[in-house]
Amino acid sequence: MLVEAGRALTGNAPPTLVADSGIENKNHAVDELIDSGLLKRVLAMTEIDFSNSLIDAWWRSLKHHWLFLNPLDSLSRLRKLVEFYVNEHNSRLPHSAFRGQTPDEVYSGKGDAVPEQLNQARVAARARRLDTNRALQCAACT
Repeated sequence: MLVEAGRALTGNAPPTLVADSGIENKNHAVDELIDSGLLKRVLAMTEIDFSNSLIDAWWRSLKHHWLFLNPLDSLSRLRKLVEFYVNEHNSRLPHSAFRGQTPDEVYSGKGDAVPEQLNQARVAARARRLDTNRALQCAACT
């Protein structure tokens, strides 16, 4: 498919394939294609400092944490499962990279108070836990 796409392109320089170093992108067949001069390959996280690892992680999460747990018996069922997961991921699941905000809260700017609220709740929970533990006594201590 890459060969056919490359042949259809016009221009002087070969197109650049930006890929990670997975076996599907760095193997004998792909190496031969790159050596032919039809395409140029740039390996993410090796030759450049960015990659598609974030979207790869998201797809892996979608598949392993949701899709593979459900029957995938029809295309309409698959579409409903993906739609549900995308909605939950964006609107309900807090993300550590966003300091507890959901992607929707970050995008809309409506979650700016969430990190401080979570910090206050953490401090209060720790204080309650300390008070509860300190109030406990065993039979040997009384």
